[in-house]
Amino acid sequence: MVTTHLHRVRIQSVLKWVSLGFPESNVRSSRTSFWPTGYHIVHCRRSYGRKKLSPPEKGPEFGGCKRENAAQLSPAAWKEAQAALQEYLHSTRSLQFVEAEYISRNSPCFLEKLLKKVKNEVEIGRSVTRFLRYHPINEFEPFFESIGLKPAEYAPLLPRELMYLTDDAMLLENYEVLCSYGIGRNNIGRIYKEATEAFKLDNGVLYSKLRALEEIGLSQSTVIKFVSSSPSLLIGDRSRELRKVLDRFKSFGIEHGWIQEHLLEGNSYEFTHMLQLLCLLGNMGCSEEKLQKIFFQHPGLLFEDSGKTVISLIGFLLKFGSTKKEIYSVLKKFPPVKVGNFVSNLRKCYNFLVEIEIEVQDIGRIVHSHPLLLGSCCLKKLDILLADLNTEKEQLCDAVMEDPRVLKGWVIGSRVKQVSNLGVKQVSNLEAEELRSRMMKMKFLMDLGFVENSNEMTKALKVFRGKREELQERFDCFVKAGLDRKDVSEMIKVAPQVLNQSEEVIKRKMDFLVNGLGYPVSFLVAFPAFVSYTIQRVKLRLSMYDWLKEQKIVRPNLSFSTIIGSSDELFIKQYVNKHPRGPKIWEKLKKKIYPD
Repeated sequence: MVTTHLHRVRIQSVLKWVSLGFPESNVRSSRTSFWPTGYHIVHCRRSYGRKKLSPPEKGPEFGGCKRENAAQLSPAAWKEAQAALQEYLHSTRSLQFVEAEYISRNSPCFLEKLLKKVKNEVEIGRSVTRFLRYHPINEFEPFFESIGLKPAEYAPLLPRELMYLTDDAMLLENYEVLCSYGIGRNNIGRIYKEATEAFKLDNGVLYSKLRALEEIGLSQSTVIKFVSSSPSLLIGDRSRELRKVLDRFKSFGIEHGWIQEHLLEGNSYEFTHMLQLLCLLGNMGCSEEKLQKIFFQHPGLLFEDSGKTVISLIGFLLKFGSTKKEIYSVLKKFPPVKVGNFVSNLRKCYNFLVEIEIEVQDIGRIVHSHPLLLGSCCLKKLDILLADLNTEKEQLCDAVMEDPRVLKGWVIGSRVKQVSNLGVKQVSNLEAEELRSRMMKMKFLMDLGFVENSNEMTKALKVFRGKREELQERFDCFVKAGLDRKDVSEMIKVAPQVLNQSEEVIKRKMDFLVNGLGYPVSFLVAFPAFVSYTIQRVKLRLSMYDWLKEQKIVRPNLSFSTIIGSSDELFIKQYVNKHPRGPKIWEKLKKKIYPD
């Protein structure tokens, strides 16, 4: 029965792939339009917002192993190499066409390593085909990379005595089970890494485990998210353990759907630890109604590190004499920062108070009275602060003893004033709205994976314009277009200025990239700075480049970043002036593309 179900799903998957492979069937208009000088805009219009249900999935189609170098490589060369690898896997190694295509398009590190062994760059496709004919590859390498593992991650997982995927029948069978069930291929690598035993199960066993999770009351989409975030659920008899945990959650008013909503891709969860936190707070006298209110308002308390960090926070506060009621108040008023950062700030502030030689009893009083303040302040290092203020420890000690709120003015990124101006006046003179805006932007960046106070975060904070809500909307615009959240986060780290574009402008430029130039939206992962350039600039550069190619003045495979990213002065000097008529054509194109 299981085999029949999988067979049916597999056929449906192939049919979906075929329908996506011929998008002309969905095109309402086949009218073709041209730029000035004949730069062809593809007439096969695709919606960049459409969610792809079958291969090829999102992946670094135009990238090298390192994303920062990806845009410097020729898309044409990559396509030829991908096609050669795909043909080898399908025709020579007898993998299904869908799988061969997906692996070839989503293993850039392996492909880059393969290309280094091929010297002929003119006919790259034939060269790769010829190389593969006489040099069999370890197929597990591109396979593992295509399912989301980096070379350093999959190296210890490579089978010692196998080279060909078809030699590990159970691996492929269980891989297809997960794909057919709806788990994204780029998430399966993590499942393999954390629950390798699941890929050695006999035929039908893995599917029965997925069904067992549904039988405890979870929907298929919920099971997918649970398994993707906690692969250990596929090992042993974890469904029974999970049932107990979920039943306890339900008694506290926490439903399955709410849990699924707050599971973050890439994070691991231990539901038994969450249950321990609930029990601890229950024993402290928190009613079910209070617990529900706390977690609904601050989900991170429960989901970040599976609640273990909150348990350590409670222990820290108890040591300094906080009552159960006071701890509840801290959790209820928890600031908009990650729990781990809050606890780290709290401990650093404690160490700071020790360093400036405040008496033990007074430290205990300050920690007990101002935990929210201390947890919200990421203080500068003492030696830096002393240099900035040109003062001594004793003066800092006196200022803190007078009013601990002075610590707000000593956080990283703030401008400190002389010791004579310390105290309540300094705090009141700070621009509260500006400080709050900065904190909200920092939280936004930390949610994306930025390291607090890192160079990347400092760079982004200097560049960003707009409120946190606006930045989030612009970020979500990329995600809704079909890009993975992790990829968008990496894009922001490389080119934070892309979030300074309005949501409308971002959508218009992505539509132009996909429907005007014929590139997949995943190309932005390799070249995020594309969003920073105007559409007119791109049209002008590509139109000029197209004309120069016709005159055989420039190489036909210049990278996108080289064509678009260089300054006008450099572009004209290196390319336009190479042809006697180049400057005239350039000015003619400018008048057509910039009519005003």
